[in-house]
Amino acid sequence: MSPFERLSPAVQYQVVNTLGFRDLRPVQLQAIDALLDGKNAVVLAPTAGGKTEAAFFPLLSLMDSEDWNPVSVLYLSPIRALLNNQETRVARYAGLIGRRAFKWHGDTGQSVRRKFLASPTDILLITPESLEAMLMSTRVPTREVFSGLRAVIIDEVHAFADDDRGAHLSALLERLTRFCGKDVQRIGLSATVGNPQEILRWIQGSSQREGIIVDPQGAKKAPEISLDYVGTMQNAATVVERLHPGQKRLVFVDSRRGAEELGHQLTQNQVQAFVMHGSLAVSQRRDAERAFTEGSDCVIVATSAMELGIDIGDLDRVLQIDCPSSVASFLQRMGRTGRRGGAANCTFLAVKDEAVLQAAALLRLYRKGYVESIQPSRAAYHILAHQLMSMAVQFGGIARADWHQWVKGSTVFADITDEDRDAMVDHMLKEQILSDQEGKLWLGPEGEKRYAGANFRALYAVFDAPRLVTVRAGIEDIGSVDASFLMSLLEDGKTAAFTLGGKGWEVVHVDWERGICIVHPVPEGRAPRWSGGAVFLSYELCQSMRSVLLDDANDDGWSERTKRVMETLRAEYGFLQDTPSPLIREGERHHWYTFAGGAANLLLARLLEAQLGEKVTSNNLRVSFNEGAGKSEVAIREAIDGLRREARPNESDAVAYAQGTGGGRLSKFDRCLPEIQLLRLMRERLVDLEGARSAVGNDTTDGRYATE
Repeated sequence: MSPFERLSPAVQYQVVNTLGFRDLRPVQLQAIDALLDGKNAVVLAPTAGGKTEAAFFPLLSLMDSEDWNPVSVLYLSPIRALLNNQETRVARYAGLIGRRAFKWHGDTGQSVRRKFLASPTDILLITPESLEAMLMSTRVPTREVFSGLRAVIIDEVHAFADDDRGAHLSALLERLTRFCGKDVQRIGLSATVGNPQEILRWIQGSSQREGIIVDPQGAKKAPEISLDYVGTMQNAATVVERLHPGQKRLVFVDSRRGAEELGHQLTQNQVQAFVMHGSLAVSQRRDAERAFTEGSDCVIVATSAMELGIDIGDLDRVLQIDCPSSVASFLQRMGRTGRRGGAANCTFLAVKDEAVLQAAALLRLYRKGYVESIQPSRAAYHILAHQLMSMAVQFGGIARADWHQWVKGSTVFADITDEDRDAMVDHMLKEQILSDQEGKLWLGPEGEKRYAGANFRALYAVFDAPRLVTVRAGIEDIGSVDASFLMSLLEDGKTAAFTLGGKGWEVVHVDWERGICIVHPVPEGRAPRWSGGAVFLSYELCQSMRSVLLDDANDDGWSERTKRVMETLRAEYGFLQDTPSPLIREGERHHWYTFAGGAANLLLARLLEAQLGEKVTSNNLRVSFNEGAGKSEVAIREAIDGLRREARPNESDAVAYAQGTGGGRLSKFDRCLPEIQLLRLMRERLVDLEGARSAVGNDTTDGRYATE
């Protein structure tokens, strides 16, 4: 029996006769066998590669043949926009066999939520934060709603696995499993990742089902990739305008500010351009998606949110301003093209010299077949504290002896010992974050103060939201900007005008108490600013940058302007030819060029600063010795040689010096952790011990980095 023939007769009929599918893609055929056999799975395919159908067709078949009861399938997405985008498609597929789907997130009104609770649908589309809110709500009969749960689909699973939201989701899956009393099937959908087996392990948690990677691979057309240096954002806008006229173009910019700047410049150039990022109102994003889908000669300027599989119809070209920080991100973006049988494509437009080098290095890694590995946490102490408080609220107090049973199967808590958990609870009791009421844990006075406001809203999400002000033109919401940016705009004495959605707006009135800014349209405005720190580049990418500088060959995809920039950069870094990581004098300072990445160099800088007693700073490529620390080359070399002789930095150094690297609070649950657990968490999140050891010349224990 072929995989397609294993589907229920009703699903087979609808796929052929209603959807008009002449055949299924390899990933869909492989997924049918895996999912009908009841396996947990990670399904790999590029954007628009058919992953949604690969998951839903076999589950709908089981729903039909085994007569599953609602809610039987949970579809989880990292962003609301993807839920909005998938709602129509999933509802249509469910409707083919007389089943229903419902979308629940922060924008879903109370009246439709009540209708869902009165008559739950077969499929529920939701974010982890909304799922947490459901579990905690006294108005949601959670046990009844999820008693029929059979399968969970996690879309864009790579976007979850290695951050706090992924740790949160891992714990939620365990709580749901205990609620419904069965081993729920777990399915992750992803583009290419470097270590899919690790993602599968993260998904599995306590599940005893067999796991499988569904990856059809196979030959693909060689993509069309080019790298051009344009120098300024204005020049980038001109190139985007003139390149590929009459086609649909998606341009990625790695900041909301940059997206606004380019979008506004394109609009000024009379290009039909739309801006897409998370600070725009839902209505603005939907209008942009609709107009782009219906148009033919237009541009969307977007941040990384558009990586995540949002369907904007047939797309001709992807362009990238400067360079993303990972090969995985590049693959996700380039994968938006080539869906009609043509070759995928991506054009890099660098506005900075260093972006030329970074893009060239990233493409070198890509051509070698390298994709970053994802490393989910195994000791997410702060998320464990969050889950304890959430369950205390959910159950109106939870037994100290029982609470951990709800989440113990989660992979992200696997390395947390019984002693660690007891120490965390004791600390939270001491700090009055928790109280012990006859053996039941509940929020204490400090916990109530910090987390109980607005009906415990602070516990719905594991991340902090910055203070944002809603921008409103008349009665229409345009989006939001940081309050600090708006305040500085009003205080500088100039016309208070800024861009949002690629259009200019002038401030008419600000209601600070309610967080509302009233604006009216104007031709020009300053690019807005949002909070956010610099992105550290990885050890591997920085080492690739060094390799590009040491090479004299040019890539076939480089423009003549790129070649000229690279010629200058190679001359500037000519000192690399003499030694792999030279110490270069610059006035009263010295720079140690490690090319070890931001997280490794930051650890080295903290460690060397403690030894030299003077200021040492760092960036992705180097460690800099300033003021007194930079006066003696002999002292610097002796300090570095001392690290090598003593086999440092070591694990103790990583924990000890992580504290000064974060630039502030790590999470809103920092106060819940004993100091040693907070330091361990900082070590995991903020420093790269293996990269630092490799830069010094010490072998690493896991073989991740090879010392050249």
